[in-house]
Amino acid sequence: MKIKNVKVGIVEAPLITPFKTALRTVHSIKNIVVTVYTDEGHIGIGEAAPTHVITGETLQSIRYAVEEVIAPAICGIDIDEIAILCDRIDKCLYQNTSAKAAVEIALYDLWAKKYNAPLYKLLGGYRKKITTDITISVNDEQQMVNDSIAAVKRGFSILKIKVGKSPQNDVESVMAIRKAVGPHVVLRVDANQGWTAKEAVKIIVQLEDRGADIELVEQPVHYSDLAGLQYVTGNTHTNILADESVFSPKQAIEVIEKRAADLINIKLMKTGGISKAQQICHIAEASGVECMIGCMLETKISVSAAAHFAAANKNVTMVDLDGPSLCVEDPIEGGPSFEGENIQMTEASGIGFLIEAYLAK
Repeated sequence: MKIKNVKVGIVEAPLITPFKTALRTVHSIKNIVVTVYTDEGHIGIGEAAPTHVITGETLQSIRYAVEEVIAPAICGIDIDEIAILCDRIDKCLYQNTSAKAAVEIALYDLWAKKYNAPLYKLLGGYRKKITTDITISVNDEQQMVNDSIAAVKRGFSILKIKVGKSPQNDVESVMAIRKAVGPHVVLRVDANQGWTAKEAVKIIVQLEDRGADIELVEQPVHYSDLAGLQYVTGNTHTNILADESVFSPKQAIEVIEKRAADLINIKLMKTGGISKAQQICHIAEASGVECMIGCMLETKISVSAAAHFAAANKNVTMVDLDGPSLCVEDPIEGGPSFEGENIQMTEASGIGFLIEAYLAK
């Protein structure tokens, strides 16, 4: 089963409500979808999110990278040579991690289909069901409270609260949410690089002192400020999760060796796909550092691949795969079942999508 052709298209999905962080505001998802065809007529599918404020990629750059650089590097290679395929993708151009991830996802989809097995089982098969949080966008305090209450009513027991745009208001917003949802809902805080190291320590200590009971704080400082991240981790009791500071296995090693964070957030759009995500997860597990699997603003296509990765790996103990829950509708049938906070794997081969029906639309 050799790679014959790679095609690029667009997948669009409006959001239920605007997605707001310290870095951007988005009203609708518009991503690249990649379909990989084999000489035996099989099809694999992947997706890339153009998150220019994080990965530096746009729709245009992803399309060019896939069509002009990655596709020529992999055509003619057998899907059984998955390690060679991933190595070629990694080496054919610098960075462009979302473009690489989209193609890798499609290849892993095909690889699992060849063996008529769900992808999560071939990757490790640790569990069949995972639980995701849901994002609460940064807004005025009352809106964030209302959104949090609505999320709990939808059945979500873990909330990821976006902060970082106004440090002086962040503490009050989190405390108001805690009061509104009660003590049994898990709260995670994501600053999206919005604070300085000193601001982060001040804010986190206030939350600790006031009994906010936060599970973790994600990426409190700029991705390049590893010393600042280390300072925050060393001067607070709350677990610190590194996100934008870790794209590669090498960066994961550096963060772990410097004890710059307690936890690592893996995203396929950052790592360039599943192969490097596996490396990071294994490095972290060997070091006693637990991982979260997260996503950018992605549809069910690539989020489902991340769900398979999470279900496969014991060391993925936290899940932030709420992309489909933020969309008005799913763009494609099949794949894992997303029901509120519960993501259930199926026994369908590959990632599990009904690709032919999707392509016929």
